[in-house]
Amino acid sequence: MAAERKYKTFKDFYPFYLTQHQDPTCQELHFTGTAILIVILFIAILIQKWALLGLIPLVGYGFAWVGHFFFEKNKPATFQYPLYSLGSDFVMFYHILTNQIGKKMVDARKTINGEKAA
Repeated sequence: MAAERKYKTFKDFYPFYLTQHQDPTCQELHFTGTAILIVILFIAILIQKWALLGLIPLVGYGFAWVGHFFFEKNKPATFQYPLYSLGSDFVMFYHILTNQIGKKMVDARKTINGEKAA
């Protein structure tokens, strides 16, 4: 029997997601994979080569899973929360891009530990 899902909303899930991505190399791999898949999507649309879209899951999951299995040493949340994890990849990408990731990580740890986030 499948385990009951603990997180019912994206807002509740995202702090957990961040705590599963504490290793800077894991974060960098996620960022790189997400950036490359955005480029692939843009190019596929631009030149209308739809077969390129098949590379998106390989790139996105490939970079992310290397980060989890070799650096973070945890199981990707994708297996239990596929849609929340996908959305979280893009939100984390934005937070890294805008240099907010440090504060978001601190807030996520506080939230998961039951403290009040800033």
